[in-house]
Amino acid sequence: MTSIVAGLQGQPPPGHPKGYPFVAGRNNVIACAKHFVGDGGTDKGVNEGNTICPYDDLERIHMAPYLDCISQGVSTVMASYSSWNGSQLHSDRYLLTEVLKNKLGFKGFVISDWEGLDRLIRPRGSEYEGCISLAINAGIDMVMVPFDYKQFMKKLKHLVESGKVPMDRINDAVERILRVKFVAGLFEHPFSDRSLLDTVGCKSHRELAREAVRKSLVLLKNGKDSSKPLLPLDKNAKRILVVGSHADDLGFQCGGWTGTWHGSGGRITVGTTILEAIKEAVGDVTEIIYKKDLSTETLSWQDFSFAIVAVGEEPYAEFTGDNSVLVIERTDASGKKIEGIDVISTVADRIPTLVILISGRPLVLEPRLLQKVDALVTAWLPGSEGGGIADVIFGDFDFEGRLPVTWFKTVQQLPLNSQSNAYDPLYPLGFGLTYNKK
Repeated sequence: MTSIVAGLQGQPPPGHPKGYPFVAGRNNVIACAKHFVGDGGTDKGVNEGNTICPYDDLERIHMAPYLDCISQGVSTVMASYSSWNGSQLHSDRYLLTEVLKNKLGFKGFVISDWEGLDRLIRPRGSEYEGCISLAINAGIDMVMVPFDYKQFMKKLKHLVESGKVPMDRINDAVERILRVKFVAGLFEHPFSDRSLLDTVGCKSHRELAREAVRKSLVLLKNGKDSSKPLLPLDKNAKRILVVGSHADDLGFQCGGWTGTWHGSGGRITVGTTILEAIKEAVGDVTEIIYKKDLSTETLSWQDFSFAIVAVGEEPYAEFTGDNSVLVIERTDASGKKIEGIDVISTVADRIPTLVILISGRPLVLEPRLLQKVDALVTAWLPGSEGGGIADVIFGDFDFEGRLPVTWFKTVQQLPLNSQSNAYDPLYPLGFGLTYNKK
């Protein structure tokens, strides 16, 4: 997270006062560290859920990245929708003011999440004035009000005039917001530099994104027999079968928060799909047969050198991604759920098979599936540059990625802690194979 802050805002010079926002110049933008705090540790991983732990664990595990961000001069911190031991973060004065601002010395401003104040009471949005009072007094400095901002302004003004929100609190918020705006140069240059538009998505940016894909892929299996690996694949193979819902779909590669809130399938942006990348990588003599959905007729063909099956999750964001089964499946045009496991199994029974899994998290990998496939790569959500996948599976680059999380055997094991005495993963935290075994 710290590297992202420096990448957006620029590297603060030696001696920059700890906790104060920093923006290097007009070609930089303010960064936001979120979601403060414990958002990644909610009970059972539920979105907007409750993180249950003592303060010492909250500080040691969940607060540590914010210390690094604050040391890098991060300008803003966003409060989490989630709760800590039942206390909603948007109204938790202890964490937002006493800890973040006072103890950690954060001098930028705290911003609410989208309609974060509305969520402080059920039904959502009721007793709105009380929600505003709770959040502002807790330490929220800037409020994200996407729709009825006039109502918000009216009610906040009434709260200040009635003394329910002290002027000292308003002055603190204004001071913090102005501090960030001055640092960012918004008063001298209130508008973005449109001459930079052509650099967005330029060749160097796409090359960097492709490199990121290469380095993030994790090789989980390579060969039914370790002495006979399937990867790297032969670029001059006679005939390759490419199958699966995720083989030729940029939207699926990008996932949620791409173009729209939840994301979508299809050619949603400029980029290279896995199928297109394979076609670019192989030799002129290689024939590629692509089928989104498998058919008996396709499998009756002979002389496939190997198959590449690309399956995974459909795009999601926030609560639409809450999932208690975590199986590989997709929805067809009629709304019917099609299990990716069946596609993989059918192909792997007949042809040496590489599976490329596109997902935002580990999914269930059944033992029978793992026994059948010859190679397995988790590509996470590689985004627009599918060429990074072809670079590695065809051997132009070696695998470098390691699992940033434990890969469970069954969902019943979750949550699975690598420090637990009962730790029994399918693939442990940090696992990842390479071509070079030295």
